[in-house]
Amino acid sequence: MQPSPSSTALFSRIDSVGAWIAPAALRALLAWEFIESGLEKLHGENWFAELGDKFPWPLSLLGADASWFAATWLELIGGAALLLGLGTRYAAFALWVLTVVAIYAVHWPEQWSSLAELWQGYAISDQGHGNYKLPLIYLVMLLPLALGGGGRLSLDHVIARWLRSAAPGAVADGRSWALVALGFGLPSAWLLPWFGGALVALAAALALAALLRRAPSLRTAAALRG
Repeated sequence: MQPSPSSTALFSRIDSVGAWIAPAALRALLAWEFIESGLEKLHGENWFAELGDKFPWPLSLLGADASWFAATWLELIGGAALLLGLGTRYAAFALWVLTVVAIYAVHWPEQWSSLAELWQGYAISDQGHGNYKLPLIYLVMLLPLALGGGGRLSLDHVIARWLRSAAPGAVADGRSWALVALGFGLPSAWLLPWFGGALVALAAALALAALLRRAPSLRTAAALRG
């Protein structure tokens, strides 16, 4: 069923407003959560030493004080960056990785033998199966900001307009998918090695396929230069 011209025009107008509001709403809520958490760490006691060796490698090589310092200021600076929409993609991805580490160290069940058992940890309170529901929601909320940016109501957009740097047209080619799969696959491997490994393998396969597709044109260009 084809949409009517009137509904298409209406949705186009809503889309233009959504480009301002939707990312800004996500940024504001996430900024509040991370800044609040960072301030609690800044003015609270370091309890990371109680976690022992629960941090994933290579972060487990850092001491409790260094990990506490890094987590505190990443939450504060990353939260402020989200609020302002400054370096949104970088801040969102950094906080995404930080949240994965928090799930691994604090919220993930110590033992589970099936996905059904793991799913019991999708809860706010820990009943012996973990309690990763809230940080998982944060991961999902950070994902569109890491991939799509801060939207029009952001300093990123203001700076881009001031520099008059038009963004190139979006190209969802194999290299794009490979980069995203690799970037999110490596941290995911801490929680689910099979899932993270599959994403990394997918990234390698897509990158290789893209390279093979470019090989004839590269050989032609080399021959012309020769």
